[in-house]
Amino acid sequence: MRSLVAIVAALLVSDIVIAQHTGMDSDAIPKTVIGQRNPDLADGAQALLAGEAEEGVRLTLRGLNVAVGEREHEAALSNLCAGYILLAQYQTALQYCDMLLARNDKNWRGYNNRAVVYIKLRQYDKAEQDLEKGEALRPGAHTLKVARAMYLDAVAPVAPEIEVDDRQIRAGDAKVP
Repeated sequence: MRSLVAIVAALLVSDIVIAQHTGMDSDAIPKTVIGQRNPDLADGAQALLAGEAEEGVRLTLRGLNVAVGEREHEAALSNLCAGYILLAQYQTALQYCDMLLARNDKNWRGYNNRAVVYIKLRQYDKAEQDLEKGEALRPGAHTLKVARAMYLDAVAPVAPEIEVDDRQIRAGDAKVP
């Protein structure tokens, strides 16, 4: 479980801090508020990073309900995909990845997350396609490298080339050729 948390942490869009212009207040002075515009979304990401998948998904769903703008919606969908991967609810994770990519087919995190879902579902051809799309959009991204390693471990596991025979031979039984 710990290794899955580490992998999913790499898949998350972390804390969203936005500076927003709030317009005119009663004193007619424009002001800018700096901080979390969507605390549930930010707290959900932190919970997911801490491995608290159920709480992270719950908060992220609440954050999605009040999300404003493309960035918040896409972050919520991406994090829900990652959260449901943590919960091993791969079909639900796939739905959120698909929603994200339907909104923005240039979102490399969506391809990354969906590739992980496909790896978990053993749909390796689809995982390879999504990895290629993600790598084309964001060459060298660490999270894509993690997903690529998961893919390679699944389809072409490395067998050890050296085998150590650690059996001990009794001095009287040893025969020298």
